[in-house]
Amino acid sequence: MSLPDKPLVSVLTPVYNGEAYLAECIESVLAQTYGNFEYIIVNNCSKDRTLEIALSYAKKDHRIRVHNNQEFVPVIDNHNIAFRLMSGSAKYCKVVSGDDYLMPECLAKMVEFAESNPSVGIVGSYQLSGDTVRWQGFKYPKSVFTGQEICRRIFLGHDKTFGFGSPTSLMYRADLVRSRNAFYPNPSPHSDSSACFEHLQHSSFGFLYQVLSFERMHEATQTSRSKKVERYISAYLSDLIQYGPSYLSKEELDRELAKILKSYRRFLAVDYFVGFRGRAYWDYHRGRLAELGYPLTRLSLFKAGALAILEDAMSPIQAIRKLRRRIRPRSPKPPVAVQPETDDPEASQKILETSQVPGLAPGTGK
Repeated sequence: MSLPDKPLVSVLTPVYNGEAYLAECIESVLAQTYGNFEYIIVNNCSKDRTLEIALSYAKKDHRIRVHNNQEFVPVIDNHNIAFRLMSGSAKYCKVVSGDDYLMPECLAKMVEFAESNPSVGIVGSYQLSGDTVRWQGFKYPKSVFTGQEICRRIFLGHDKTFGFGSPTSLMYRADLVRSRNAFYPNPSPHSDSSACFEHLQHSSFGFLYQVLSFERMHEATQTSRSKKVERYISAYLSDLIQYGPSYLSKEELDRELAKILKSYRRFLAVDYFVGFRGRAYWDYHRGRLAELGYPLTRLSLFKAGALAILEDAMSPIQAIRKLRRRIRPRSPKPPVAVQPETDDPEASQKILETSQVPGLAPGTGK
């Protein structure tokens, strides 16, 4: 198939202060075996050499376009700006975070799969995250899942090895992206998962059993920030409330809501009574729970704390280990230099979080 006959892929990199890894990211896109793509880099008012690096590559390759925001915007807004900059002729959309990179056959393999499976709206794959291969919960050889099937499994399965994937590990059909003014539908850093729940109501999910991308983990990523403040739990609760009715029976939904609320309150109760969290942490969770219709009260914390004590009394050694991990979490490995990618350092002081909910993607822009 000649180049003009191949579907156009719009590759997007929304980035903030990405000079440490952006060149490697861009090189991985330019090294793709699939040549019919446009590459749009959206610089979110970076204060380092991000814009200079992006422009230098744009001068060398006509497929690269650089958009420079006039004002700083939140992480999700920056991604939605990138989505709206896609060419009208693009058939597929591929996000790659500025500190990640793609394997050489990523676009070719994903496009080939999508072309062979027109019911599939979102394509995922294995992803190397640090030194770990993620998303191994998929069972070979099945590669196409109805939206109902995969979303039910995520809501009900609670399997950390099974999930949609991260933005860098996914490819979307461009018509899905264009169907909404804001493809990522809410301001949560994990809005990429929300987009999957929303659009898989009317399309299928495909999975390639190949490692097609690399996710870099360090303290400045959205995943690391989420683990410091527990954004995962509130994001999962939000998705369950909004999208659960589309995939679960009322009985299943009520059961899952009760389960996640119990877990959420218990987690917060431990932090409340141990007292090692700051005001920003509590402001975040009070605000999120109130927003979701489950206001946080001292009475709910006391009830959750009392229940936790009763349950842990049955297994005191395990309880002590859990508390130790909460107070002294392990450092990420391998250690690398901290480099903010898609967030404002001042805003990041207002929101902090922890523990990953099974099935959820690591988070937009990481």
